[in-house]
Amino acid sequence: MTVMLSPIFAAEPVDRERPNVLMIAIDDQNDWIGCLGGHPQSRTPNIDRLAKRGTVFLNAHCQSPLCNPSRVSLLTGRRPSSIGVYGLSPALRDAEGLEEVLTLPQHLRQSGYKNLMAGKIYHGGYGRRPADNEFDGVGPPADVGARPKSPLVVTPSGHPLVDWGTFPHNDEDKGDYKLASWAVDQLRTTHDRPFFMSVGFFLPHVPCYVTRNWYDKFPAESLQLPAVLDDDRADTPRFSWYLHWELPEPRLKFLKQSEQWTNLVRSYLASTAFVDAQIGRIMNTLEASPYADNTIIVLWSDHGWHLGEKGITGKNSLWDRGTRVPLIFAGPGVTPDSRCAEPAELLDIYPTLSELCHLEQPEGLEGHSLLPQLKDSSIARDWPAITTHNHDNHGIRSRDWRYIRYADGSEELYNMVEDPNEWTNLASRPEHAQIIAEHRQWIPKVNRKPVPGSRDRILLYDSATGQANWEGKDILPNSPIPEIED
Repeated sequence: MTVMLSPIFAAEPVDRERPNVLMIAIDDQNDWIGCLGGHPQSRTPNIDRLAKRGTVFLNAHCQSPLCNPSRVSLLTGRRPSSIGVYGLSPALRDAEGLEEVLTLPQHLRQSGYKNLMAGKIYHGGYGRRPADNEFDGVGPPADVGARPKSPLVVTPSGHPLVDWGTFPHNDEDKGDYKLASWAVDQLRTTHDRPFFMSVGFFLPHVPCYVTRNWYDKFPAESLQLPAVLDDDRADTPRFSWYLHWELPEPRLKFLKQSEQWTNLVRSYLASTAFVDAQIGRIMNTLEASPYADNTIIVLWSDHGWHLGEKGITGKNSLWDRGTRVPLIFAGPGVTPDSRCAEPAELLDIYPTLSELCHLEQPEGLEGHSLLPQLKDSSIARDWPAITTHNHDNHGIRSRDWRYIRYADGSEELYNMVEDPNEWTNLASRPEHAQIIAEHRQWIPKVNRKPVPGSRDRILLYDSATGQANWEGKDILPNSPIPEIED
């Protein structure tokens, strides 16, 4: 694998005419955003306002449906299958082959940008230390903030983060409120060179704790739960369960039996609305600042999140609910009030920002600049969006189709125009053989096994023996599906 070595930051002189960059990341945010239409009752007026200012990608997808590999991929410009990072560990610089790769923040910093960061940009603590050479200034870390004295919901896993609901506390007590306040302060500060400011919100990641004000905006009696099909997994391969075999996040079965489905949906929608309000605080400050006309804004989420669809909650899937994410660009060089239906990837952010900031493209990037679509959203793209979860499991998303191929060779195919819920797997129907062949050609040619130190949600498959292994434990052909069959 070829990597771009990073010289110590002195490559280009400072260009004070270059645009500033404000990058807003949201953790575990699916397409329940007003401008994306993922849920009819979502309340995101500020994100929608940002979309009106620029270009929103209606068919954007993550590279991995899990925090660490998604963020490592986005910030290095390389596919998970190329670098072998699939789990919550290892961190970027601990991964074999990535010790000196040039990241997006480093690329901007060596080009004269002042790098500022707060919240969750990388997974874990990487990037927050001066020795990491990523950022010049670091604000508060990602944090849920106020917590109840005891869990609000007792889930099968008992994981302390897997919780949701409302309890007495104030917006100002929440970590994301403090994060937005930090960003507001930075935008009220005079900077002596172009800045690259990264702001990474925690919510709607679990625990989805919300104040009563936001919770009550989504009354239980009028709440619309996600559309589900009771036997939805009847036509999906057994291997599809292996991608989320045993997880802290509960199944839909638990939500129904414990009467927690409505509560979770309310809490997720309310968390999304709360984060949207914090984004509004940042946008209002930016628009009133001297940086208003010379700042590129890019907003993204690291992956989607299920709330009962396909019988699961959480991430770790190759269906649209697990991969589709908000992706919005606004500012200089971006056509306002524009909607693009072409497939896009988070991997495209790195080369796109390089072009918008008038920088040379580093070697080794696997994404493609979205600049043509930022100028004219009707321009077709030559590439689909590719999502990978553990080695040799890929989802290929074109404009109208989703194709999935698992490590054991089993497949799924969905017509996303006629079947947006992905309820009918067409992979076995002969009349769709050509569609499958067209999508199959995009399966990455390099499928690296997990790098040393990989752990947390790691699935292995031995094609010679047909043996699957989840988190170090073999899955037998007759093993009951956890929380479904046992």
